[in-house]
This record gives sequence, structure tokens and C-alpha cells, in this order.
Amino acid sequence: MKFKMIVQLFAVLSLLGSGCGWDQKTNTNSSWGFIACGFYTTVAVKEDRSLYAWGANSDGQLGDNTRVGKAVPTRIGSASDWKTTAGGYFHTVALKEDGTLYAWGNNISGQLGDGTTENKDVPIQIGNASDWKAVAAGGYHTMALKEDGTLYAWGRNSQGQLGDGTTENKGIPIRVGSESNWKAVVAGGYHTVALKEDGSLYAWGASGSGQLGDGTTVGKNTPVRIGSATDWKVIAAGDAYTLAIKEDGSLYTWGLNSYGQLGDGTTENKDTPTRIGSDSNWLVVAGGDGHSGGLKKDGTLYTWGYNATGQLGDGTTVDKGVPTRVGSGNDWKTVALGGYHTLAIKEDGTLYSWGSNGSGQLGWGGRTAMQETPEQIGDERDWMSASAGGFHSISTKGEGA
Repeated sequence: MKFKMIVQLFAVLSLLGSGCGWDQKTNTNSSWGFIACGFYTTVAVKEDRSLYAWGANSDGQLGDNTRVGKAVPTRIGSASDWKTTAGGYFHTVALKEDGTLYAWGNNISGQLGDGTTENKDVPIQIGNASDWKAVAAGGYHTMALKEDGTLYAWGRNSQGQLGDGTTENKGIPIRVGSESNWKAVVAGGYHTVALKEDGSLYAWGASGSGQLGDGTTVGKNTPVRIGSATDWKVIAAGDAYTLAIKEDGSLYTWGLNSYGQLGDGTTENKDTPTRIGSDSNWLVVAGGDGHSGGLKKDGTLYTWGYNATGQLGDGTTVDKGVPTRVGSGNDWKTVALGGYHTLAIKEDGTLYSWGSNGSGQLGWGGRTAMQETPEQIGDERDWMSASAGGFHSISTKGEGA
């Protein structure tokens, strides 16, 4: 698998847009709200809108003004107005309640958007706009939506993943096209996928494994419509694959499938959207490096794909080619996937993690052993969201439902 040794993945997506969004129907007795993951990094928001991070920190992607990894949730600054976060291979981006945008970590391709290529180990504001609505982080590129429905991109553009018709990197946010009807955007390793308000689906960037879904393996440097359907609702991006849910709750996937991450029971790549099973009650979907996850409307959690480090949470290290239920609970609210680890929040605000833990990304202090089943992080019940970074997405149960 590509980028197997990369030290950080990235996070992205909600029903509202990209990156991740918090659940506006959160149980008032809980406090963890929003989770996002990097390849070996996790970022999370609590109900009081404070920001925490842990895991690998080689490029400052935790934002705590150091380059030292953390194995337990560590508060980032004193601000209590964070809204959403998203993580790339080695960089993190986040929005505040007032619509301002911040970024930190690796900046080799200008993915922080501050006009430089210098790494930052604390959150820095990007420009002075206060109308940002959603944000998504790819491998080395960043995408964001404004309140008026316009779409912006910056960072690495070697595969046309910025969608501006070129393959030149951009160090500051540049507008993608002239449309103002974009609703959601997610970013994979080197590709981008977005929804318009009318439910139509678009993709651009690398497509060597069919991850754009346009029936080819040819990359595109401008948005290309995928099929003619206008009933797409939720989108997510893995490393070199894509997942999406339609309005009727049916699940579709396409792109790289070497570990069964598409969930269709095969390991054959797909270059057009392929329906997974016959269920029509999918609510949330997320993609990692080689494993996938999703929630159903009844609060049950499923994972599938690569499982060498226990990231599927089913008590084994055996890959799964179809969605496999995790435990017996039906009270899961959010899920986020990193490179080789997974996080999820329950309705009561408790936070769980499993999978690879070599960089402390599971948040359990001195322990570094991998974990094959979900285990709670601490005893807090106030997590609102989290992101586990890399090529994945997260969403929250109840949001947009």
C-alpha cells in the first residue's frame, strides 16, 4: 500500500461539508465532541470547544509549540471557541466558531496557506476572512468552503488535486472555479471529492486506482462530474479511494481495493461508484489508509479493510472485505479513521480508540502496544468530536439527518 510508512494521515468530512462537524444534538451530559486524525495523530474538540491533540508530532502537527509527541490528550492553547478540525499527513487545520481558519504542522507544499513553506508548531490564522464554513485536509493539500458556497484550495497540486486547472502548488487559498453552490468537500491522499447543493458529485486529482469514479484511471485537474445522480448526501475519502452515501441511505465506494477497503467482498479496484450490500440505513462513513468505517442509523458501528494492527476493532488482525460489526453496542455517535488507528465517540460523550499505537495516537499514556478492540480513553464524558487524520473523513450521528 502507498505511503505505508508515512508518519501521519489526515482527516476530513461531515454531512455539512468537510473536515468534521460537531453534532448539534449532542447529549448535554457528555463533553467530547469532535475527533480528527492524522496518520499517527489525533485531534479532538470537547463540548466546551477546547482543543486537544496527541500522537506523533514530528512537524508540529499537534500544535502545542513543541516537536515532541504526546501519548495522552494534551490541551492546545487556552481558546474555547474551536468548531471543527481536519488532519493531513503531517498538518492540521481547524475552524473557530467565528469563521476564522487556522493551520499548523508541515508546510512543505504550502498546505498551511500562509504564503510560506515553513512549518508551524502552533495554530496560525490563515488570512483575515471570517466566513469559512468547512475545511478538509488531504495528504499535502487543503480544501475549504466559505459560507457563500465558494470553494478554495491550497498546497500540493502535483496531480491536479487543487482543481484549478494547473499542477502548480499554491501557498495561499485560491478559488476553485466560479461556482458558488458547493456544499461539502473531502480530500484523499492526492484526490478531492465534493458535493454541490443539488446533490451532484464531482471529483478531481489523481485517479490511478479509479478513485475519481469517472470510469477511468486518468487524473483530472478540474472538477469532473461523476455520473448523473443528484441524490448524494455524505462523502468521505480514503488514501486512494472514495466512499459516499445517498439520500436513501445506500452506501457506495470506488478506487483502490487491495485490502478490501471498498467493502464489496473483493480486492479488485473499482473506477465507478459500486453499491455495497443492500442496506439502506447508512448514516456516516469514513476512510483511512486502507481501512474503512461507518455508522448506521441505529447507532451500530462497522469497519472493513486492512486490519494488521487491529484497526477494525473486531478482536482480530485479519482483513475484512465486507462491513463487519464492531461489538454489540448501538450507541455510537461519531467515527474517525487515521492511518492505522480508529476512534469513535459514544452518545454519552465517552471516547474510544483502537489499532496501531506506536506513536501514542490511541491516547493511553505510556502504553504503545496495538489494541484489537475499542478501549475508552480516560473517564471523561465530554468529547464532542475527533479527527484521526490521514486519508479519511469523519461525520457525526444526527448532523444533517
